[in-house]
Amino acid sequence: EAEGDKKKKDKKKKKGEKEKEEKEKKKGPSKATVKAMQEALAKMKEEEERAKREEEERLKRLEELEQQRLEQERLEQERKEKKKQKEKERKERLKKEGKLLTKAQREARARAEATLKVLQAQGVEVPSKDSVPKKKPVYGDKRKKKPTAQTPEETSEVASPTSETPEPVAMETEAETAPVKPDVAIDDWEAIASDEDKGDLKYYCSTNETAAAPQPAASEEEEEEDEEEDEEDEEEEDEEEESEEEEEEEEKKEEAPAVQTKRKGARESEDDSSESEEDDGRTKEERVYDRAKRRIEKRRAENLKNIDLDRLRAPVVCVLGHVDTGKTKILDKLRHTHVQDGEAGGITQQIGATNVPLDTIVEQTKMVKNFDRENIKIPGMLIIDTPGHESFSNLRNRGSSLCDIAILVVDVMHGLEPQTIESINLLKQKKCPFIVALNKIDRLYDWKKSPEADVVSTLKKQKKNTKDEFDERAKAVIVEFAQQGLNAALFHENKDPRTFVSLVPTSAHSGDGMGNLIALLVELTQSMLARRLAHCDELRAQVMEVKALPGMGTTIDVILINGRLREGETIIVPGVEGPIITQIRGLLLPPPLKELRVKNQYEKHKEVSTSQGVKILGKDLEKTLAGLPLLVAHREDEIPVLRDELVRELKQTLSSIKLEEKGVYVQASTLGSLEALLEFLRTSKVPVSTHNASCFCPAQCFTHKGAFPHPDEVFAVILAFDVKVERESQEMADSLGVRIFSAEIIYHLFDSFSKYREDYKKAKQDEFKHVAVFPVKLRVLPQFIFNSRDPIVMGVSVEAGVLHQGTPLCVPSKGFVDIGVVTSIEVNHKTVESAKKGQEICVKIEPIPGESPKMYGRHFEATDIIVSKITRASIDALKNWFRDEMQKSDWQLILELKKTFEII
Repeated sequence: EAEGDKKKKDKKKKKGEKEKEEKEKKKGPSKATVKAMQEALAKMKEEEERAKREEEERLKRLEELEQQRLEQERLEQERKEKKKQKEKERKERLKKEGKLLTKAQREARARAEATLKVLQAQGVEVPSKDSVPKKKPVYGDKRKKKPTAQTPEETSEVASPTSETPEPVAMETEAETAPVKPDVAIDDWEAIASDEDKGDLKYYCSTNETAAAPQPAASEEEEEEDEEEDEEDEEEEDEEEESEEEEEEEEKKEEAPAVQTKRKGARESEDDSSESEEDDGRTKEERVYDRAKRRIEKRRAENLKNIDLDRLRAPVVCVLGHVDTGKTKILDKLRHTHVQDGEAGGITQQIGATNVPLDTIVEQTKMVKNFDRENIKIPGMLIIDTPGHESFSNLRNRGSSLCDIAILVVDVMHGLEPQTIESINLLKQKKCPFIVALNKIDRLYDWKKSPEADVVSTLKKQKKNTKDEFDERAKAVIVEFAQQGLNAALFHENKDPRTFVSLVPTSAHSGDGMGNLIALLVELTQSMLARRLAHCDELRAQVMEVKALPGMGTTIDVILINGRLREGETIIVPGVEGPIITQIRGLLLPPPLKELRVKNQYEKHKEVSTSQGVKILGKDLEKTLAGLPLLVAHREDEIPVLRDELVRELKQTLSSIKLEEKGVYVQASTLGSLEALLEFLRTSKVPVSTHNASCFCPAQCFTHKGAFPHPDEVFAVILAFDVKVERESQEMADSLGVRIFSAEIIYHLFDSFSKYREDYKKAKQDEFKHVAVFPVKLRVLPQFIFNSRDPIVMGVSVEAGVLHQGTPLCVPSKGFVDIGVVTSIEVNHKTVESAKKGQEICVKIEPIPGESPKMYGRHFEATDIIVSKITRASIDALKNWFRDEMQKSDWQLILELKKTFEII
């Protein structure tokens, strides 16, 4: 029973709990939930109110800005109205004063002057300003009536003048009625009157006779044109000054020739008035210069505004890397993809560049997985084929590199080498995106090549030991990149190409990974660099090289990035002695599928457009400087503006180069290679006194030699980088004692110069070792006196400086007595060359030849300090040839001894 009661109680308890739970459910949400909901609602309400307030504030700001804009427009309109009114008044005033002349009036005036000159030459009296200042018109009227009552004598005297004179005089009176000051002109005619024959007289009179008739019509036209001009002034809103108005007229002339002919007269009168205008204080040349400058800036702004993102140009790709990493091999592999019957399939080798067309890109990337070959937007690739890092600094245009993306070739077996690191620094400096070709993977032990497959698949198929070796070497390269401050990852593992540099395993020898390299280049350029590669009409061209072609003269190789070049255009190119202005006589491109070595390999083109390597023919190109942009002048007045632009750019480039009073002479083929070499010498602490970027000529030996008084000067050296040194130059340099070092690789040049400098220094040290005396201060150890006289052998402690064999010693406290020269130094019974501060040594001091030997105990004591005997010559020798062996404390001791020996 007890158990039954217990079960009943449990059942009741469970039932009660269930009822309780059901009641709680029916009650609804708890207080905490309600509170949270209320808070959320309040928050939402606050957010809505805040958003509403912000919107109201924004609308209020917009209204204020609109009001400001309207107010500015109103003020601008008022200003323009005032300016127009002022201009109109000025023109009226000039017309009244007779200073505003139309073309017709100027011509009439010139004709009148010419006629009067002839009349004066024939002896006809023309009244001067003083004699009849006001009666000129009357004089004209009288002459009109004269022919009726003319005597036979007068007729015979001036037969031809009198029959033809009335017209010129009538014309002259008309010219006077229009506001002209003939009195001033008469003085001029009198002053410059000269004898001319009668034939000249007839010529002038006949021309005046024909031109005099339509004179009134011309003056009517003038008035109409002036009215038209005033109307135009009122219509033009953007008018700032007359030169601008003239420019707008010129632009309209190009668009609508009909309008141009109609407004010709108006523009001429305008031009004339602007000539007479001296309000702005500028000369005519300055106004023309400013107008051309504004036009160029406007054209550039419009071209940059009208870029076409749907049309992409071919990207310019630079190949960088260490000399032996295989970058040339990669380019060869790209060029000779399908070598059939000795022809390079589909790839044309251009000047300084390899042009890879779209068909070849599709063909080469056919084995690459996950690559959309159907939607390639770029028309091809232009791969700059120039050696090493030097070319990269060469490729720049207004401070930014012409190179769009770079391939950095790294040898997987050697990792990052010094020149590779220099290339990385250049890329970082130019902020140029790049991918890494991890080349020579075929050198890995037991590598099985498979050029027709994706490189990722090829890696997976390799044996375990080969794959492990690759992983190990790839990780080592990634670590080396990290040391240079760059994140790197294998391209198929790279999820973020903007942050991580992609490494593509390649083998230029077997062809593995070449397709992946091109596919990655295409993907990155058309996704990340789409805006940079957008089609633009603004010209961007770089002078790459200056070459002489047989039968064609000097030509320049140009990389054309954007815009187009046409035959006959005026170009401005940088030159050694300043910008060169010339016309394009021919644009040459190699024909497709032809080897460059074949004769007549170039085809002439009338026009060349975007992303091409082109050879330009022209006059005076011999002294062109490679490495700077080429500019095109569309009009003659633009030439000075563009010339100044190039001069500024060249100055800016060379201003960063610090020259020393004494240093080497640096010669390079291009401005880019010169910059690279100077930067290298700066980091290597080699001083440069002069530099030049052009071909080598013998005169430079003379120029450089002039800086050196002695032929054995260490800096009587010319470093010629990538420059051919002619035999004549070499002979002249040898005769002058100037050394020429030439090399095509910066490191070779520097190594040869460093070796020369070391050998020179060693020779000089041997020469001056008896003159140079190192500073030293010695204290005698009295317990170690082995011999007191001839030779003195004793123990000493080096208190300061360095003791070398051959150092002359003296005792300043005993009247600078010379005790001899150190001939031997021993430490622990071993002979040494020198002893430093703090060492206790035994020295053998022999007397100076020709002097009586000095004795310890008589000439000096143990309490006396012994010092080296220095002179001005010894200090100079130390400064010039032993500076590297001296410490700071040694120089301080030199200063102390100078005071002791009273050396100036």
